[in-house]
Amino acid sequence: MKRFVILLFSAIILVILLLNSQRVVAEQWRPVRGGINFGISGMALIERKDNSLDFLIVHDNKGKDEPRLAIISIKGKNQIEYFPFTSVNGSYDLYFGSDLEAITAVPTSPSSFMSLTSKGKVYYFRLGERKGESFLFKVFDLPDLPEKPNFEGFAVQEIEGKLLAVWAERGKGKKPGIIYWGILNLPSCNIELKGSKSLTVPWPISPQLRHISDLKIDRTGVLFISSATDPGNDGPFTSAVYVAGVFVVNGNEVSFRQNPDLFPLYRLDYHKVEAIELVPGANGGIIMGTDDENMGSWVYMADE
Repeated sequence: MKRFVILLFSAIILVILLLNSQRVVAEQWRPVRGGINFGISGMALIERKDNSLDFLIVHDNKGKDEPRLAIISIKGKNQIEYFPFTSVNGSYDLYFGSDLEAITAVPTSPSSFMSLTSKGKVYYFRLGERKGESFLFKVFDLPDLPEKPNFEGFAVQEIEGKLLAVWAERGKGKKPGIIYWGILNLPSCNIELKGSKSLTVPWPISPQLRHISDLKIDRTGVLFISSATDPGNDGPFTSAVYVAGVFVVNGNEVSFRQNPDLFPLYRLDYHKVEAIELVPGANGGIIMGTDDENMGSWVYMADE
């Protein structure tokens, strides 16, 4: 009976989302930083207070002196504030990794986060009291890594007393993206793989389409994904946000019910969305961050 209620509740939420009219996001993007080294490839909510939002963001840089993590603060309509993390012993790679593509909060561990590299290495850390300060807990690999992985999404959510971990390979053009999921044991940082599924999106239509550029899960198990085209460092870029389906956790088993009728909740011209986050509350919504290469990074808060 319990499982039926969970399925019914998740289905209702999914239907409501799918019945919403498709939205074309107006030109209300807000700049964060200019330049190719400051694209946002993942973002996670740190704190919401009054009219202020703090997010932890990651950059997919690989160079020794190029930044990896930063905090951005959004306070009303003011210019977005940017606080970079400093290198450790002159190196970013030793502590933060290289080519970070996603980041997620860890719901059961306050002020803790996990960032993911494109090759499947996860960095589990906690923020310090001062901005730009962090403490590394552990570095581990995702389970059953493919031969040449190219991941662009990672999220952890607590559902039915379990920590559900979901990650994805981006795919490209006719090659589908692949969604993976499993149960995360936090003390050991071990993920027990539970399943995977290929996914393609109908739009944007482009040979440079990345079917999954980021993902997040809400508390009911609904999976949101972003998709984006990447024709080169100068664009032009196009992106979309979808409800991809819903996860159901029953004991130690996890099933994924894919949305059979994918259509964009948001169509986004001129920007390459590589980061999404879900902001709860009456004034919340989906926040999107971009990696616009030579045009730097921008954010947009849908439904704000």
